[in-house]
Amino acid sequence: MKRNRWLFAVGASVVGLNVLAAMGPKAVGNQPPQVAVGTSIWRNGSFPVENFQGYTSPFGYRSSPTGGYSTEFHTGLDFAAPNGSYIRNWWSGRVIRVSGKTACGTSVRVQSGSWIHVYCHMKGYVARDSRGPYIVDGGLRIRQGQTVKAGQRIGRVGMTGRTTGPHLHWTLKYQGKLVDPAAVLRAMHRAQRGSISQKL
Repeated sequence: MKRNRWLFAVGASVVGLNVLAAMGPKAVGNQPPQVAVGTSIWRNGSFPVENFQGYTSPFGYRSSPTGGYSTEFHTGLDFAAPNGSYIRNWWSGRVIRVSGKTACGTSVRVQSGSWIHVYCHMKGYVARDSRGPYIVDGGLRIRQGQTVKAGQRIGRVGMTGRTTGPHLHWTLKYQGKLVDPAAVLRAMHRAQRGSISQKL
């Protein structure tokens, strides 16, 4: 069932992803070979948001959504989802930073080997105790330094930081370089679709 939900969410937007990939500048965020190769390792990833409604802003140059600039570079991919929808961790790793009160709003940064994935505009706020900072969002608490699994709920879609509406902004870096998240989602879709075909 989980894979079927993933295929439904991504399959509905395959055309959109092809458009998004074409918009990413070549000078920034060249995709590493691991993204282009159709490998089964991509089956281990999780789609990063529940109640997905569509992609609202691609990776690459765009007009500023809040005015003040003619163009700006958008470092990730925006997922529209209702306010309060759960955000799921993309890949197993360690929370290396939780933060708030920036343009990214309440956010979580996870490291998975050579990959860094960042989740922005989340609900909640950052608190601190003797063990360090953590995000408080109702019953969810994500602590800096903790290990998180792929698919684990790590927060909810909100409107913190610089945003014009509820959405998840998702940034990916590989070995310090920005990567177009659409390329990763396409690789995941191909791998997970192939896995289901083999079982039929």
